[in-house]
Amino acid sequence: MARKVETTPRKSASQERSRATVDALLEATARVLINDGYDQASTNRIAEVAGVSIGSLYQYFPNKESLVAAVIDRHTQEISEVTRKALVKMAASPIETAARAFVSVAIDGHRVNPKLHGVLAEQIPRVGRLENIEANIQQGYAFVRGYLEAHRDEIDVADLDLAAFILVTVVEALTHAAVLRRPDILSGEKAEQFVDDVARMVVSYLRA
Repeated sequence: MARKVETTPRKSASQERSRATVDALLEATARVLINDGYDQASTNRIAEVAGVSIGSLYQYFPNKESLVAAVIDRHTQEISEVTRKALVKMAASPIETAARAFVSVAIDGHRVNPKLHGVLAEQIPRVGRLENIEANIQQGYAFVRGYLEAHRDEIDVADLDLAAFILVTVVEALTHAAVLRRPDILSGEKAEQFVDDVARMVVSYLRA
């Protein structure tokens, strides 16, 4: 049986100096992942980029996997903060307005350090953070499901659970691919066209 990799930090940073050290380590981990890739990253390299000793690194993190897990957790939290506020604002909006806002906020979420997002998306299963990502996705489903229930008189779909699943999955996939593989379509007039087209698709589905 394969040994379970420890991804829990050795200790939390409670003082300002220790928090600064941890922040430097996480920033360095992100830079090394982007520039060198996961397989080439090492604790020695991360400590060097962070400007701290390897001993200081091991005071807080037992291995590379725990550093990557901490970066994933922080990145996920940053995305959640960006998207949660915007989703709350659109709760009372009519469907056409909400559909555009939904697409736009999905794009904004993926624009939070997109290079890092791309690298981390590949490593989430390896460091055991699937449950955290799934929890965020479930929150998205719950919000969309609640919105559809509140605006049932504006839509034609009968199965709101299925509709929420389809909308979140499709919009997530499209915006993820656009930010990571086609950033050219997310600037200027093309960006407006992208949002318009995806929002129109959402509205057309809901008003079959």
